[in-house]
Amino acid sequence: MGHREAPPATASADAEAQPTASAHRQSALLWLACAAQFMVVLDVSVVNVALPSIQAALGFDDAGLQWVVGSYALVFAGFLLLGGRLADLYGRRRVFLWGLLLFSSSSLVGGLATGPGLLIAMRAVQGLGAAVLAPATLTILTTTFAEGQVRTRALAIWTAVSSAGGAAGNLIGGVLTDSLSWRWILLINVPIGAVAVLAAGRLLPADHPRTASGRLDAPGAVLATLGVTALVYGVNQAGPHGWSGTTTLSGLAVGVVTLAAFVVTEARYAASPLMPPSLVRLRPIWAGNATMLLAGACFIPMWYFLSLYMQDVLHYGALATGLGFLPHTLVGIAAARLAPAVMRHTGARSLIVFSALLGAAGFLWQSRIGAASGYVDGLLGPAIVMSAGMGLLVTPITTTVTSGVSDTEAGAASGLMNTTRQMGGAFGLAALVTLATAHDTPASSYRSVFVATAAVCTAVAVMACALPTPRRAEPAADAPLSDRS
Repeated sequence: MGHREAPPATASADAEAQPTASAHRQSALLWLACAAQFMVVLDVSVVNVALPSIQAALGFDDAGLQWVVGSYALVFAGFLLLGGRLADLYGRRRVFLWGLLLFSSSSLVGGLATGPGLLIAMRAVQGLGAAVLAPATLTILTTTFAEGQVRTRALAIWTAVSSAGGAAGNLIGGVLTDSLSWRWILLINVPIGAVAVLAAGRLLPADHPRTASGRLDAPGAVLATLGVTALVYGVNQAGPHGWSGTTTLSGLAVGVVTLAAFVVTEARYAASPLMPPSLVRLRPIWAGNATMLLAGACFIPMWYFLSLYMQDVLHYGALATGLGFLPHTLVGIAAARLAPAVMRHTGARSLIVFSALLGAAGFLWQSRIGAASGYVDGLLGPAIVMSAGMGLLVTPITTTVTSGVSDTEAGAASGLMNTTRQMGGAFGLAALVTLATAHDTPASSYRSVFVATAAVCTAVAVMACALPTPRRAEPAADAPLSDRS
């Protein structure tokens, strides 16, 4: 009798173990996606403080040096739409590994570069790998975690890690450059990438075979990539050449015409569109991406202007500037982790409105800085308010944009959201640089920049009113992740 009772007990133990194994796998996938996203965001800013060392070591002139940063940012923004769709068509596991290998191998070659041309080329390849990785990380999360509170908490962690990567770039770049060499700002990606490749091979499920209809929309891919790249290039040229400069107008014109052709191609001719028109017509998608575009124009340029203020006005060095961003980083991470709990009580739309207005208040406070302001009275207080707004804002927008999207279109939605955020940052930075240069004194320049940013933050709150009210999450769906949050 006792012998016959053993099999049911074993089966019961296996049944109880299964949810735990699934929860552990979900947690591991979350941190894998976060590690990859951290590398991508980190490399946008990590080279900034190392530029003088790179210039001295490789003999860059001033015009060429800007492309150490610009080549990465340009290719990254240009290929995000294509990178997102690749995960839908060729499989998340395969595309994620492609992105990791591209990013890590180009980091290795770039870190060993002996001349300007090779370093710029490898930064561009890094940008391509990042454009594949960034939407893939978000796609992994939206297809791993069921829609509801469990996904919201996963996205909050992903958002916190993204914020940490962006803010930590200056600090990590300063530490590595001062203690080792500028080369380690790139070489550090190699061991991290190798571990991530091994983890991805073990954790990510095998990709399903592609169907005949799952073919890449080649004309759409070319038009989207060329259009976004040209548009971002034109915006970036507004700083050195002005908005009426030939290169600026040419880039903007090519970008607008090419993207218009992309829209027509996707709507009328593409059998398997790179960006399905039915997806873009969804209210959470178009309204959420418009909100993200404006949010990117607020918060991405923030790091640029605060870094200049600390170095040019407060006369901080590279490492001190990085340390000066620690409050921004810590408050942003804490706010991002708090966002899911707040969303349970307010809903995504209300939280977006509140956090955007909170960010606007922080930028208005920041606009009061002057030449005599110190760190505590000029930066610390506004940093807490601005970063709280930023940390609370991104998670509800991301949750809204990815809600109701099928697994077969998750990559396209992720690529679109990343693209709008980067384009918002590019447009916002160019416009604010133009505004800053119109003033005679640094104090008035910074004041006008932060007042304008506060106005755009207010526009984010207004735009959020167009978002739909999301469905309430089912409490039972979040048990596995909530045990570890």
